[in-house]
Amino acid sequence: MFGIGISELIIILVIALIIFGPGKLPEIGKALGKGIREFKKESKEITEEIKK
Repeated sequence: MFGIGISELIIILVIALIIFGPGKLPEIGKALGKGIREFKKESKEITEEIKK
């Protein structure tokens, strides 16, 4: 996954927890997930349009 190991991922999550606090992390995760879904959807539509 992007060349990031488990230890690096844990460090990133701990830093995010310290910076944003536990109350804000679910909102950030939800927004990030929504953004990734939208990106995948749009890139799929563009790929289909190019194939036509």
